[in-house]
Amino acid sequence: MAGSRMKLELTRVVQGRGRLGVLKGLGKTGQHSLEVPGCLLYTHLGTVPHLTQDTLHTLSKLPSVTQVTLSQIVEHQEVLEEFKDGFRKFAGLHDTVLYCSLHDPAAPCPTGYTTNKTVSVWGSSGRIELTVAKFMALQKTVQPDWYQSMADGETWQNNASRKRVRKSVDRTLAHLDECLLVHQNSQELEAVEVFGVVEGGDILEERVRSARETAKRPVAGFCLDGLQTGSMDQALRTQLIIAVTKELPEDKPRLLQGVGRPDEVLACVEAGVDLFESFFPFLVTERGCALCFSFGISPDLERAVRASPAVLELNEEGDTARDTQLNGDLILDDQTQMTYFEINLKEKRYQDDFRPVVEGCGCYCCKNHQRAYLHHLLVTNELLAGVLLMIHNTAHYHGFFVAVREALAKDKLDVLKRGVLGERGGQTERKD
Repeated sequence: MAGSRMKLELTRVVQGRGRLGVLKGLGKTGQHSLEVPGCLLYTHLGTVPHLTQDTLHTLSKLPSVTQVTLSQIVEHQEVLEEFKDGFRKFAGLHDTVLYCSLHDPAAPCPTGYTTNKTVSVWGSSGRIELTVAKFMALQKTVQPDWYQSMADGETWQNNASRKRVRKSVDRTLAHLDECLLVHQNSQELEAVEVFGVVEGGDILEERVRSARETAKRPVAGFCLDGLQTGSMDQALRTQLIIAVTKELPEDKPRLLQGVGRPDEVLACVEAGVDLFESFFPFLVTERGCALCFSFGISPDLERAVRASPAVLELNEEGDTARDTQLNGDLILDDQTQMTYFEINLKEKRYQDDFRPVVEGCGCYCCKNHQRAYLHHLLVTNELLAGVLLMIHNTAHYHGFFVAVREALAKDKLDVLKRGVLGERGGQTERKD
């Protein structure tokens, strides 16, 4: 493979792990860049759920990289092959970098369907088995700017045996080698980058082995798989990420799959992760909820945010949620469950609440509508509810990542953590 155009230029490393910088050389011509820590733009078949392209681009600070998933595209392979001009043009995407991952991070993925030669993805019509040949044919059809290699990622569930985890690492490395061989001999993929996948379940030695061996291959970056929300507690996840990143080169990005909750994002940034998938706002929207948490770091902004009625109310709700979690009644690491970073606007108490979702938020939803109106839309099942919630949740979440980078630049990550997690932020991890 020709030398990778993609390169991570670091401007600051905090406490030896948290990384601030710019990922440069993105896209076929290398004209795009992405600030890190950052996230990708989550989509369903190239479209952010509930939003048209015009609506989406009313938001500022959107990521320059759009994520699409093979599990959704695979059913459209014949149409794309006939179209010939790649998925970006097919979906009406224009000035964006296209990243193709294997699975949809917001959708459940059943386990037990991998072999030494195949992995399975799950589309709307059920399970589809992919060999390396079919996987690579799809990449040639999609024509992404970068893609995740094939991987056996089924060891995230609890109680996977050491033997099964070892097999997962071996299979993933074998898949990567086969993908690279096809890639290097393919003219259609000449300007496309490959991300290797680091597996290893919850076994430290296998994680380190997977990282070390993957780093020997000519990949542009790394996907850290099997660490998603619900698979393990944050302390173990942090330990594994720190061990893995020690084996990876400094100038290549690390993308963590399946983690989106703000408290987990902060912990993983501190451990050395650069990129995240931004599926969390979609999950919140689907629950009829709105993100509402503080991420101010400057003294004036912090005082203003803490004085906001919306955030004061959130702090009270957050305390209740944390107390409930500690009593074992609310499992916050189940991605279907409401978290203490959001408010449930379907609740009756919002029917006469005429404030915006978040005071001072500049998104279209907060500037033009009140909580009471969103409550009305939700209880009457109006489609506009999803549109307005997705606008706000997307804006709020990407604003959070801007604040993360600012906090790293100004050495105020602890201030940011107190704002996001509340004064009792030390209790947000699972207590098993």
